[in-house]
Amino acid sequence: MKKTISITQKSISIICALILFVAVFNWPIEYYTLLRFIVFTGAVLTMVFNYKLVFVLVTFCFIAILFNPIFPMYLYIKSYWIPLDILVGIMFLLIGFFEINTQRENEETIQTNKGKSFKRDKIY
Repeated sequence: MKKTISITQKSISIICALILFVAVFNWPIEYYTLLRFIVFTGAVLTMVFNYKLVFVLVTFCFIAILFNPIFPMYLYIKSYWIPLDILVGIMFLLIGFFEINTQRENEETIQTNKGKSFKRDKIY
């Protein structure tokens, strides 16, 4: 189950990051509307997958508010959006690969701790 969630989160993060990086170029308004829906959904799902990490919750809550398709925020100038798109794309990539690395560390810790037994833990 945990592996499926991390693969899903990684896929969502990569898709959101690619869409944000491509948004740097000039596209029709429909592209940016679609971008808002996808990034908002990706941010909400990232918050759901990482509900224990407060920094991730706060960061992606801000991203969800910024890219909210229902009540959109307009900055009106493309040069304001370009750094935001790049920064948010990097954040999605970092959180996608961060989850995979933490899962591997947890699996290694569990495997190394399995073989240890102590005399005081045995019941006679």
